[in-house]
Amino acid sequence: MSEPTAVPLLLQGLDYAGVAVFAVTGALVAARKRHDLVAFAFFAAVTGIGGGTLRDLLLGVPVFWIEAQGYLIVTTLAAFGVWLVGTGSTARERWLLWLDAVGLAAYCVLGTAKALSVGAPPVVAVVMGVLTATFGGVVRDLVAGEPSVLLKREIYITAALAGAGVYTLLAVAGMDASSASVIAFTAALFIRAGALWFGWTLPGWRAEDEGTGRDR
Repeated sequence: MSEPTAVPLLLQGLDYAGVAVFAVTGALVAARKRHDLVAFAFFAAVTGIGGGTLRDLLLGVPVFWIEAQGYLIVTTLAAFGVWLVGTGSTARERWLLWLDAVGLAAYCVLGTAKALSVGAPPVVAVVMGVLTATFGGVVRDLVAGEPSVLLKREIYITAALAGAGVYTLLAVAGMDASSASVIAFTAALFIRAGALWFGWTLPGWRAEDEGTGRDR
């Protein structure tokens, strides 16, 4: 009797954790830009709920934060916390990268799990997981006028794709949601952490010089 209640609680906790972590990254960007407290709250909200909002709109289900005000409370508290604590520039950049990695890993799993729960096909569920994990950060960088992480060579979307793919495969194979979530989260975080620590990248396309046949 305990497992049916444990699974939703785990995924709900992962959902709030993902919102909180992404909200902190948004507030850290606002700190970099030296914005006021209202802008902190705006950046935190856009980053924290942006990916999940797009997911729910595409799936045609009620937008999660409209049904539960706790998500907006979490983003506001995250913004206020960053405003109070503050960080130095070097520490801020380090925290931004690693918190974003944790949020990415959590949200790719959450987005995939929700898509599967409403009957989305496996491939669609994977896409929803990737969008959930990456869209908030894209909007954050766009609004802040920052170079998007998607334009960098280091692995980012691939980590979300791996986490979403692992969760989908395990869920389709019949593994319980708790175990699948932990494994998929770990896989996504490991890949993203490798990109941050070791500069992992995927092979890039190399154009040939006209008339020479040699790579640039």
